[in-house]
Amino acid sequence: MRVTYILYVLISSVLVNAFEPISTTIVGAGVTLGLAAVGKKMYNHLHESCESKWVAFNSTGLDVALDQKLFGQHVASRVIQKAVTGFMNNKNPKKSLVLSLHGWTGTGKNLVSQLIAENIYKEGMASSFVHQFVSTAHFPHLSQIENYKSQLQQWIKGNVTNCPRSMFIFDEMDKMHPGLIDCIKPYLDYYEYLDGVSYRQAIFIFLSNAGGEYITQVALDFWKAGRDREEIKLQHLEPALTLSVFNSKQSGLWHTSLIDKNLVDFFIPFLPLEYRHVLLCGMAEMSAKGLEPDQDVVDQMARELVYFPKSDKIFSVNGCKTIGGKLDYYT
Repeated sequence: MRVTYILYVLISSVLVNAFEPISTTIVGAGVTLGLAAVGKKMYNHLHESCESKWVAFNSTGLDVALDQKLFGQHVASRVIQKAVTGFMNNKNPKKSLVLSLHGWTGTGKNLVSQLIAENIYKEGMASSFVHQFVSTAHFPHLSQIENYKSQLQQWIKGNVTNCPRSMFIFDEMDKMHPGLIDCIKPYLDYYEYLDGVSYRQAIFIFLSNAGGEYITQVALDFWKAGRDREEIKLQHLEPALTLSVFNSKQSGLWHTSLIDKNLVDFFIPFLPLEYRHVLLCGMAEMSAKGLEPDQDVVDQMARELVYFPKSDKIFSVNGCKTIGGKLDYYT
């Protein structure tokens, strides 16, 4: 702020001294308006704003990030890349983008949200235009649900008014009180404007463990049939996954109008991770920590994790979630 102020004063001094006394009065209003524009431009250059310097989509960056950091999720990776790229390249979308990510813990749902944010906002998850809600932290009390609805609506309206290209992430949807999320339905719908505000450039992402059992069963069935998991397609999972989430009383999306009115663009399944995927996570984590990836260390760590079902031990119970802490122990 001090730098901006000093520059503003210097420019003011130069401009005022450049005019003769008699003409300064005539053009004073124009100079004031010009200075205001210059000041705003300087502020936006130094401080995060909704302009392209701070908010710009990097399609190649997202593609590379998904390929190098998200493991074992060929279905999710493909859908997310196409959905986000198509939406961001559409200059006149008819509605906001709504993605619902489902799967067991540690399969990459939070990671994907982070990768999307990092390839849209210069500040990534730290951007003032990325808003994350955790059900157990932000909406813990059923008795306060009406207050939560009002606050959530005000928060979304205020932030989209400030920056149309805002992102809202709702974590732990399976722990959210049913009915709460319906309060944001108008912002996800096909309205061009609501009270003078357009929500069509906003992105809404729901993260949930709901549907994890069904997704795991499909992956297990493919394994038992001797089929490659890469053969699993979105159409094998999405219809039944949508129905499962809609009818789950343990889900914040239970009988929600968001599903009933087809406002969720994609229900994206995250498959349970196998031993080989845990190894990839471990090698990537070592690199992220600035360590030389060591196959033996990662293999030792991976063997200590718990896998299911008990008879076959195919999938990691916690996916890649605990790998960071485990590697600290082994390195």
